Amino acid sequence: MFQKLEDVEKRYEELNILISDPNVISNQNEWKKLMKEHSTIEDVVFKFREYKEVQKALNEAKEMLSDSELKDLAEEEMLSAKEKLPILEEELKILLIPKDPNDDNNVICEIRSGAGGEEAALFAGTLFRMYSMYAERKHFKIEILNTNETELGGFKEISFMITGKGAYSRFKFESGVHRVQRVPDTESSGRIHTSTATVAVLPEVEDVEVEINPADIKMEVFRASGAGGQHVNKTSSAVRLIHEPTGTIAECQTERSQVQNREYAMRLLRSRIYQMEKEKQDKELANERKSQVGSGDRSEKIRTYNYPQGRITDHRIGFSVFQFENFLNGDLDEMIDNLIASNRAEQLKSSEE
Repeated sequence: MFQKLEDVEKRYEELNILISDPNVISNQNEWKKLMKEHSTIEDVVFKFREYKEVQKALNEAKEMLSDSELKDLAEEEMLSAKEKLPILEEELKILLIPKDPNDDNNVICEIRSGAGGEEAALFAGTLFRMYSMYAERKHFKIEILNTNETELGGFKEISFMITGKGAYSRFKFESGVHRVQRVPDTESSGRIHTSTATVAVLPEVEDVEVEINPADIKMEVFRASGAGGQHVNKTSSAVRLIHEPTGTIAECQTERSQVQNREYAMRLLRSRIYQMEKEKQDKELANERKSQVGSGDRSEKIRTYNYPQGRITDHRIGFSVFQFENFLNGDLDEMIDNLIASNRAEQLKSSEE
């Protein structure tokens, strides 16, 4: 471990020189890439330097033991250092776990109603409201990209962007199938219905991370539908982008301007293509252990929202929340913190094997 830490510190010093080099600064894409790497390893380096300072203090205290006048002080210093070193060592082990390079990125979230008809669409609306309220708690900004609403106020589909540093790190474990068990308002007999909605969480990526040939993109324009004022169905402001090599489609119709809609659709398209490539690479790494919290596969049932019991259970880690209303009002931190801790523990276990 300590050799790895020495290598990380050496790389940090190299990066300090590179990011100050005028030739590198003039190449903004390269400079951003190096700055991101610098930021990623900075905490590790600072913690390692703290560890080395404590180790140095321990060695100096040992040398002081032979001096009768300084013996008491030396023993006190040694005791303090011996208490700190194991704690710092554990912290270093955690910091050495490879950080997800997308953790600080913005998020593009897509919610689609699944099995259950109108009840599933209403549940999709419940999830959107929950995530919106959580984003507000974390001081993230939400921008709706595309919606397909139902007559009763639910969503067959809704996609939106969550903007803010660290957004992906807080939302990434939400990908998968969410199941709801509740009695619909239209059910006179009181029978509990089970419905589902699918959530996909994609990190927003920059141009430098995904290469897309503009010639491979086909653009279609159409009239927006749904709420939006006088411009709806009168101007072709909505945009649909099709990446012909992969068949990936992204559309946006929430803005009045065709230019703005194209920009949002392009951001969504780029993230979808990136996610496709990432999933392909993950599958090719056959020897890589799957995290306990799952792969984020959209077909994986991850959570159940049981209204009659007032319970929300995440099946990946067997963790339940009984503050039902609070959770649906955006109080997700306890659940998300447990998912992050479980994933970190699994990664730590894998690194030690």
